[in-house]
Amino acid sequence: MTTRWLTPEEQRAWRAYIAASRLLEDAIDRQLQQQGGMPHLFYSVLANLSEAPDRRLRMTDLAETLKITRSRLTYAVTRLERDGLVRREDCRWDKRSSLAVLTDEGMTVLERTAPGHVETVRTTLFDRLTPEQVGQLEEICTGIARGLQGEDDDERAATEDVPWRRRSSCSGSGPE
Repeated sequence: MTTRWLTPEEQRAWRAYIAASRLLEDAIDRQLQQQGGMPHLFYSVLANLSEAPDRRLRMTDLAETLKITRSRLTYAVTRLERDGLVRREDCRWDKRSSLAVLTDEGMTVLERTAPGHVETVRTTLFDRLTPEQVGQLEEICTGIARGLQGEDDDERAATEDVPWRRRSSCSGSGPE
């Protein structure tokens, strides 16, 4: 097997992507910690629940939306539950599943934190791009995500290793 080394242009692009993504995630995380007392993942859980019908989602669906493992989501929801921002309910139509529900207190925290989060995203990312680059960024990221999720080639096997379908070795195989 021959290694397909990156060209100098690809290497520069790769390193620029890594630097930008780490710096962006750090800036967003710092802002959310300072203003909301929570990491980006917790904010994302609250934001996604706020957009769901009745502010509730099956844990499996929430993990898929967030592109994280079910065990990582369980940890986040447990912490948010402890703070009174989310609660869990049994799923009436799927006895193996549970729902994450955004509480009124969670909605209040989200509404208080969202303006600072949006301003951080705007100043760290979108204010640095032209409208054309915003479209290109969406196109590039969508293409990468589709490929990683196996959506480009209809191979179900390729999607078996996406984060929300993975089971950690310590989480067992029971319901979430």
